[in-house]
Amino acid sequence: QVQLVESGGGLVQAGGSLRLSCAASGRTFSSYFMGWFRQAPGKEREFVAAISRSGDSTYYSDSVKGRFTISRDNAKNTVFLQMNSLKPEDTAVYYCAAVPTYYSGSYYREGTYNYWGQGTQVTVSS
Repeated sequence: QVQLVESGGGLVQAGGSLRLSCAASGRTFSSYFMGWFRQAPGKEREFVAAISRSGDSTYYSDSVKGRFTISRDNAKNTVFLQMNSLKPEDTAVYYCAAVPTYYSGSYYREGTYNYWGQGTQVTVSS
């Protein structure tokens, strides 16, 4: 089992940047496939980005591709989401998620992930 704690959220102006972190407990972090999701007010939670166990493969939603970068540091049990060129429509609560057994092609589905953090608020002002 793994526990996830997100940090780094806040208020930023449009065009600005934020870096989210997700710290994981446990000694087997490198065995987990990791993802970031977000949920805006009144909307369903949606996929943002995902990264393979080694970090060699990354996946992004079309809405953030080219602006956001997911990475991980397995030695520090942490996954990051670097968010650049932020837009007001990026405003949401951002969640990290983890799964020990990942089936190819399912990275964008909420149901793929077993473990979730509590979320961190990102607000982008216009």
